[in-house]
Amino acid sequence: MAPRPKQEDESEEKPKETLDVPRKKSLSMAPALSTVALIEEDPWEMLELQDTGVKWEDLDIKGKILRVLINAAKLILLVGLLYMFVCSLDILSSAFQLVQISSNPCQYISLLMHLNLSTVLEVSTAVPIIMGTNIGTSVTNTVVAMTQVGDRNKFRRAFAGATVHDFFNWLSVLVLLPLEVATGYLVKLTDLIIKSFNIQSGENAPALLNVITDPLTHSIIELDESVISGIATGDPEAKNKSLIKVWCQTASNTTVQNVTTSNCSDFPCWELKNVTEIINIKKCNHIFVNTNLSDLAVGLILLACSLLILCTCLILIVKLLNSMLKGQVAVVIKKIMNTDFPFPFAWLTGYIAMVVGAGITFIVQSSSVFTSAITPLVGIGVIKIERAYPLSLGSNIGTTTTAILAAMASPGETLGNSLQIALVHLFFNLSGILLWYPIPFTSLPIRMAKALGQLTAQYRWFSGFYIIFCFFAFPLVVFSLSLAGWLVLVGVLVPIVAVLIFIIVVNSLQKHKPQWLPSILQSWDFLPLWAHSLEPWDRVVTTMAARCCCCCKCCNATGENEEMGKHENMDQEIEMYDNSTMTNMTKIKEAKKMSDSCEILKATSL
Repeated sequence: MAPRPKQEDESEEKPKETLDVPRKKSLSMAPALSTVALIEEDPWEMLELQDTGVKWEDLDIKGKILRVLINAAKLILLVGLLYMFVCSLDILSSAFQLVQISSNPCQYISLLMHLNLSTVLEVSTAVPIIMGTNIGTSVTNTVVAMTQVGDRNKFRRAFAGATVHDFFNWLSVLVLLPLEVATGYLVKLTDLIIKSFNIQSGENAPALLNVITDPLTHSIIELDESVISGIATGDPEAKNKSLIKVWCQTASNTTVQNVTTSNCSDFPCWELKNVTEIINIKKCNHIFVNTNLSDLAVGLILLACSLLILCTCLILIVKLLNSMLKGQVAVVIKKIMNTDFPFPFAWLTGYIAMVVGAGITFIVQSSSVFTSAITPLVGIGVIKIERAYPLSLGSNIGTTTTAILAAMASPGETLGNSLQIALVHLFFNLSGILLWYPIPFTSLPIRMAKALGQLTAQYRWFSGFYIIFCFFAFPLVVFSLSLAGWLVLVGVLVPIVAVLIFIIVVNSLQKHKPQWLPSILQSWDFLPLWAHSLEPWDRVVTTMAARCCCCCKCCNATGENEEMGKHENMDQEIEMYDNSTMTNMTKIKEAKKMSDSCEILKATSL
């Protein structure tokens, strides 16, 4: 084919030359603008808090007085909500005991931590229970993080700040429980400490927070400790007694009486014995003291009410903290909480945070209260996760000091075992800190919590699945397997743990050293999508949620359709061609279309 003439080439090039200058500039700048998308922001970077309110010096006298009164009212309300939160936890514990014992009196494991473990269990048997309680105490702050689910960024930080405590406890149990079963080092170490010191029985542990909360909780419900102890120890007489305490003040009268004996064969005979008679003096003052309801019914009522109060307090505490920690207050708290000591003492900052967490937990006598209080602060960006981690570890230590003081008040015959069990709890937490804190490489809980925070921020429904699985389903499965014996438990769990370790190692190598892996393992694409991604599950959850919402909208549309139909008939009797009637007819048609579309979506949905 012959080449085209030169005139045609020039004519085609003319439009390109007539482009205006601004257009040329915009085209040349486009690649530079596209590079902005390559710069990713760190989602864990602390937000820059600024004082956006009116400054104190700019307020007049009335404004200053009003601000002081509002802040004082918020502080009082916050203290009141924390008080109600602690009381609801106490009532929730009593409700669980009433429900579980009433439904199955043979299951007394849940009572053991309520009592002195040394009276019903050997030290070696109590060790796994102590480890389990460490995991159970971390569920409260994880639930608190759910209150910030509305804001994706806050929820990411809050859920990671809460679950860093979870992962520390889970990892500690996964490593130290097999080590304890194999070597018994916790039992041997604490036994050596007990035998090395001549420890005498002391005073009762300081009540501190219980002095404040007991008046309210005891006015709602009070349980009989003697009945609980009898059920836990297998006393057959205690199984038929109510756990609800009726007489709070009693007296005992011991007399010598003739008691019939069963040793005589043909005729009755008696012998003198000391008989102790309990005299009821004063009834308790709680609201269920004269109830005719069963223990199960009372437990269910208290369970529902305490959960409602607990959730309400959690939501209000988070909202109140968001309101209070703004402006200059948030800036000051953030600076104090996240500032490290100057070099070369920066490494001491985390350990000081542990001491602070232990001290506050000792005062409030509840690690759940302390960790639940700092979780919203992590969410709003006042405390970073790296600082919340040592605070939570210190809280774990603080809970053990109260147990040690309580053990010191035990009678002489159980003092050794009581104190040894309390020391087991202390050294278990100390061992976990040595494993997962001093060396940055072993700070796995922080990295795992951030990974889970990212995942739950993308798929927020996964947070609910995490709580249900880790704190309810998995413990129930392990408990069921343990009833079948150690061989069954080990035979099922060891392969599962081996597979999990293999997945973790492969994931790490895929990210950092993929060349070390065979080609098939350099990605998980050889597996079905549902086996290595949450995207298919997210579509299922989204479809189910949309279907539920659609059903609700359809029901509402049908109700509105019927209601508007009634009004339309009435309007037609009054005035046939009224404009309002025409408007109602239009609304009816729109509602009918919505109802039809909902029916189509129902038929075609998954």
